[in-house]
Amino acid sequence: MERLLSKIFEKMRNAKAGAIFAFLFFVTALLLCIFGFFKTLFIIIFTLIGFFVGSFLFSDSSRFKKFLDRILPPGRFR
Repeated sequence: MERLLSKIFEKMRNAKAGAIFAFLFFVTALLLCIFGFFKTLFIIIFTLIGFFVGSFLFSDSSRFKKFLDRILPPGRFR
């Protein structure tokens, strides 16, 4: 988790943080206007969950293979 956060902060130092956050708040404001508070909160929560799960699983290919083996046990096709 610390490695992920350090990567995010590293990218923010290299990029223009003002432009990034302006874009994020613009998108959040649009979502609030279109969908309302609770639907926007639902979208944001699931987006963050998807980001963290994706970054956790795809950071190491062996970790992803172990995850697939837990969900889909190895059979005659693998």
